[in-house]
Amino acid sequence: MAARLTSSGETARHARLKRLAFLWAQAHGFSACAMEVRLPKCRYRADVAGYRPQPKQIGSTAVFECKRALCDLRRDNCRSQAARERLKAICQRRQLLETRLRTHYPNLRNGDWLFPEFDSQNFSAIGHRGYPRLMRELRALQNRLYDCTKFDKLMRYRCANLFFLVLPEQLFREPEIPVGWGALVESNETLTLARKPIWHDIAAENRLRLLQRIALAGTRALNQQLEVTFEDIIASHYRLF
Repeated sequence: MAARLTSSGETARHARLKRLAFLWAQAHGFSACAMEVRLPKCRYRADVAGYRPQPKQIGSTAVFECKRALCDLRRDNCRSQAARERLKAICQRRQLLETRLRTHYPNLRNGDWLFPEFDSQNFSAIGHRGYPRLMRELRALQNRLYDCTKFDKLMRYRCANLFFLVLPEQLFREPEIPVGWGALVESNETLTLARKPIWHDIAAENRLRLLQRIALAGTRALNQQLEVTFEDIIASHYRLF
């Protein structure tokens, strides 16, 4: 049975994931949020984007991408069983290595979260020779399997500080989450952080640019809700003179 569509053409399941991401972002300090935000420096739109203000400095930004079906996440590329088993083994090695590094280097926390329990670790800072090589192999294998160019481009273009994939519980598979992205898993109308994202340093100018795009998207959504048309705006302008 085909998924039910909302008035905007998206499925109800996708709309629900966007709403949950919108709520989760605000609950975790991203007080300025909007849906369908055109991202700076690229042609993509974010399902949800958020900005978290900070005292006396430029705040941080986050992008949330919602995936409701396995085909949306994987794409139709290489599916060989051998490659999948290799990917699973590399992911297990990564988890084991990161666990050991956390034990031996307890001061690696970035302090990039409002809540300490969500702090990520900067493993590249210690100069471990095996870890970058493992991450390169993991990225290369994921790209061959799933052709996740969108995810890679969003990070490479430094569109935000943090990136989250939002998906249903039955869709979550640790090896298939793009490297560098966090995972928010939906269960019983609640999102749980299943994997922490990697923090990306970006210029203050780009963070402010995304904040501007969030404001524009929010205004556009409110105009639609209030049924404000372009003609209404023009007429209001001329009445001022």
